[in-house]
Amino acid sequence: MGAYILRRLALIIPTLLGIMIINFTLTQFVPGGPIEQIIAQLEGGGDVFQGFAGGGSDVAASPSGDEAYLGARGLPPEFIADLEREFGFDKPPVERFLNMIWNYMRFDFGESYFRSVSVVDLVLEKMPVSITLGLWSTLIAYLVSIPLGIRKAVREGTPFDTWTSGAIITAYAIPGFLFAVLLLVIFAGGSYFQWFPLRGLTSDNFDQLSLWGKIADYFWHITLPVLATTISSFATLTLLTKNSFLDEIKKQYVITARAKGLTEARVLYGHVFRNAMLIVIAGFPAMFIGVFFGASIIIETIFSLDGLGRLGFEAAVARDYPVIFATLYVFGLIGLLVGLLSDLMYVLIDPRIDFESRET
Repeated sequence: MGAYILRRLALIIPTLLGIMIINFTLTQFVPGGPIEQIIAQLEGGGDVFQGFAGGGSDVAASPSGDEAYLGARGLPPEFIADLEREFGFDKPPVERFLNMIWNYMRFDFGESYFRSVSVVDLVLEKMPVSITLGLWSTLIAYLVSIPLGIRKAVREGTPFDTWTSGAIITAYAIPGFLFAVLLLVIFAGGSYFQWFPLRGLTSDNFDQLSLWGKIADYFWHITLPVLATTISSFATLTLLTKNSFLDEIKKQYVITARAKGLTEARVLYGHVFRNAMLIVIAGFPAMFIGVFFGASIIIETIFSLDGLGRLGFEAAVARDYPVIFATLYVFGLIGLLVGLLSDLMYVLIDPRIDFESRET
């Protein structure tokens, strides 16, 4: 097992490097970079993309002689040169990429172009919101879906199986943002009840509350966002659990266990559960990473939560490259490590699985 772990760790390096190369290359061809963003603000505070819509009449030459910057007519070349040096664009792309990777290997992620804050501090500031949505949404989905899926497998074809399938498929079909708006309208003072707060992760007087008061205030604020994030997770996980259990229940070892007189609970949770849960556990990393890093952008916006999803979206719009690349690097690294952790959980649950015997 040790050799397998070392091979997987060694594969992380080229995989992560490939991700960074592809995304860095793509950004070189995307219009509206950070210098164009500053020029657009200086030329009237408009959006940089207005320059592209208006044609190419306002193109200024870069110090290298290329006509590169839309909307920069009237700005002195020396000013453009200073901007390029400040952002490091006076160096060739290959040199900039190698410097970036060298800094990232030492976990030096630099500062945001437009916030004058280190990327690490910026990510740590937004992390609590994303941890809240990712952790609680995944935990609730598993706590509800696994028992429900087992129950549906045991009672397959009964009215319980039919109406629960209809309910979870309906929930899956409802877009998360639409369900979030519905929760706001009904429970956050929209038209009916004002039981939950409209925005934020905590109240303004959070620091003045007692320990139990802080816990209650925290759960009071996260109830609606977590429900909106979790709603679409039940269907896939529940049906996956049900089908996995149905597949195991039909196998010979289950028939033998029942023939020996074991109770149904002992058969299900003592024999079937370990084998049936393998495929469910395999989906845990993807589900958690998806909710943690990407699925909460709209939810964060609707509930005015300042998390990593919203940070990534704002950085992409503003072309804040240090934030974009640093978060991509860290999140990609975490995703690859979580994938390795998933394999280790396979072995923990079922020692019969031996990744060491696989051919490389």
